[in-house]
Amino acid sequence: MTDAAIAITPAPPADLPRTLGELRASGHEFRTVKEELRDNLLDRLRSGAPRFPGIVGYDDTVLPEVERALLAGHDMVLLGERGQGKTRLIRGLVGLLDEWTPFIAGSELHEHPYQPLTPASRRLAAETGDLLPISWLHRSERYGEKLATPDTSVGDLIGDVDPIKVAEGRALGDPETIHFGLVPRTNRGIFAVNELPDLAERIQVSLLNVLEERDIQVRGYQLRLPLDLLLVASANPEDYTNRGRIITPLKDRFGAEIRTHYPVDLALETALVRQEAALVASVPDHLIDVIARYTRAVRESPAVDARSGISARFAIAAAETLAASALRRAGLRGEREAVARIGDATSVTSTLRGKVEFESGEEGRETEVLAHLLRVATAETFRDRLGGLDLSGFTDLVAEGAIVETGDLVSAEELLGQIGTVPGLAKVLDRLGLGDAPSPGQAASGIEFVLEGLHLTRRLAKELTDDGRTLYGS
Repeated sequence: MTDAAIAITPAPPADLPRTLGELRASGHEFRTVKEELRDNLLDRLRSGAPRFPGIVGYDDTVLPEVERALLAGHDMVLLGERGQGKTRLIRGLVGLLDEWTPFIAGSELHEHPYQPLTPASRRLAAETGDLLPISWLHRSERYGEKLATPDTSVGDLIGDVDPIKVAEGRALGDPETIHFGLVPRTNRGIFAVNELPDLAERIQVSLLNVLEERDIQVRGYQLRLPLDLLLVASANPEDYTNRGRIITPLKDRFGAEIRTHYPVDLALETALVRQEAALVASVPDHLIDVIARYTRAVRESPAVDARSGISARFAIAAAETLAASALRRAGLRGEREAVARIGDATSVTSTLRGKVEFESGEEGRETEVLAHLLRVATAETFRDRLGGLDLSGFTDLVAEGAIVETGDLVSAEELLGQIGTVPGLAKVLDRLGLGDAPSPGQAASGIEFVLEGLHLTRRLAKELTDDGRTLYGS
């Protein structure tokens, strides 16, 4: 098992059969893993139940292809840049398995009582007959995963001869001398190989028989094990080519190649951030919009290496950084609530720089590029959210030389005290989704966003002080 498995497995119901005879009497029928997935997927398609909960942005593109592959009984490889949800989608396939499935008690390969595979299990079945003891496996325990690395060995994936068993007097040709690897131990489940091209070629070769003939070979000894599993892999498209690091015969073994992608529109990007980000403070919707636009702008920037991709984790981490900055301010200033403001986004460019790979000609300009793209995203959100509104109340506020001071250590009460009553403020807060009766923190967030937007559209001046405060004026 891997970290991907659910940590706490529920106990099987007490009324489940405990012997082979009881299992037969219950009318249980054997189905392969792929048959289980097909039948359960069809049930959900017919009933309209969710098939892949938590997967955002793939309803009309990737998921139909995944469903067709499952219905066809194909092993599949997901091709996409980093942070496109490939691993999450693969792990979600487990939810299409039966909740409980029987296996021969004590079998390390989780052999079905009707289909014993190893010599030891076949002997036990012959000796005990209908009294063959069985246990029950939860679907969360039917998933195995390996992140491919250059040092991955055949023993890790397939298995190796166990020297202790050989020392006990068993012959090298005896299947019981084999210590099985991750793939056989996931028999009757789903096995995933992340970043498949990173496997050395000789290791890729070891997977050929698993995918096609469903047997395994260990140190020249061919053990006929008709493994029952779905094999799924992920890879970067650039590496998954004949010129890359994947052998052609292995590519041919996969029944489906499915391309993943980043969210296709802004609404999906914001929905993904809202779903995945663990926010320690309130982040208003207009700031989530800024983060989503910012992420998309970074992906499309010619200064950024497009081949590396900009992970969805970039946007998630940016939103979490905004919330953390707001929480820090609330702690330092003794505020009762922590609400993020656009000024908190300045910390994003420095803390997330390591998540972006730039083109070689941009060396030394990384922070400058990211800061520029953040300003562009903020201005676009400002125009989209507040375009057409009369904001003269804010420009009139500073027209006679008044200065509005804000910053990451200026509390909401301090900011509101400088503003007072501004004509049109209620409409602004409504457009930003902050409601008719916003809290002081929400009102301050909306006001600071307007001030920054007016500056970016060249209607207000802005100055940064040495101590990190921001001054808006005429």
